[in-house]
Amino acid sequence: METTVEQTGQLIAAYLGKHWQTPCHLQGITQIPGGASRQTYLVHLLRNGQAISVVVRRDPPSSLIDTERAHEYKTYAAVFNSGVMPVPEPIVLEEAPGDLAHPFSISAFIAAGKASPAGLDEAAMEPVKAALAQRKWSLLGDLAKLPPDQLGVNSFMSTPAHPAAHELNYWRGVIEADALHPQPIAAAALRWLEKHLPAPSGQLALVHGDFRTGNYLYTDSGEITAVLDWEMAHIGDPLEDLAWSLDPLWSPDLHLAGRLVPRAAAISIWEQASGITVDPETFRWWQIFASVKALAIWLSSAHDYTTGTTKEPILAFAGWPMIDRQNRILLDRLSPDSQHQYAEALA
Repeated sequence: METTVEQTGQLIAAYLGKHWQTPCHLQGITQIPGGASRQTYLVHLLRNGQAISVVVRRDPPSSLIDTERAHEYKTYAAVFNSGVMPVPEPIVLEEAPGDLAHPFSISAFIAAGKASPAGLDEAAMEPVKAALAQRKWSLLGDLAKLPPDQLGVNSFMSTPAHPAAHELNYWRGVIEADALHPQPIAAAALRWLEKHLPAPSGQLALVHGDFRTGNYLYTDSGEITAVLDWEMAHIGDPLEDLAWSLDPLWSPDLHLAGRLVPRAAAISIWEQASGITVDPETFRWWQIFASVKALAIWLSSAHDYTTGTTKEPILAFAGWPMIDRQNRILLDRLSPDSQHQYAEALA
């Protein structure tokens, strides 16, 4: 039987009291909406007379993405210890159901910043969009140039011999397993990706896997205070993250990357930070792949909702309009007329 939000808060306070060997008293708890892979709670506590806040992420019965929570937690720890990107400080991981009935992790709460994609469209943000874009794609470029062994993530992540082929095979498998109906556009895109597979990357990096609008906290002054949601992190080609961050799905204005600046400007910032020059032909492959990967996630969410594995409303939404939008993006990207547009975007 599932607990209420208040009961969950009391369980968290009791657990942390045992973990820290210091009594913790619940002051308040809020479930953060929108989580598609884990239930997320903001918990306010009183510990030794001091007010503290933590974020708890608990596994639901089903999620959009099958992930190993230890993998994500170790990734947070590696990135936090390196200082390459601002991330919440990880506190504890529990992989057994135990105290909260489901596995969970706890991290420190970062109060400064908001994640709202729509907030970027507010008039007050216009003067700082360029600065925010500079920070966003500079952080991603910094991550791209840092060897995985320097971060230590190679101790718990595999290193693919051919990152593009590895990712293509994985997400093809997701589509084949979870598509409820024939997907002719996905099939065409998969054939194109297989036919135009790029050579193995000469530079490997830790790939965030979901670096996009909505997965980082930003301030009104254009600062980024935290990069969130590392559950899809892996060692791979850094162009994968860049392509994902530029997917048209993350911006209602198709001329802007992530609602901030023109695509060419974002790519230029990333190139300067990473020291990598983007090859138009290879990058086109990764951008088409990004849309296939996103489509696979939406198809998986539709499968879970339709089969009754979960009834989370966000999964129903992702499984209907998101599939349609991603298919339209893929049709545009597969068009023969689109090839020159990629080269122009990088000029």
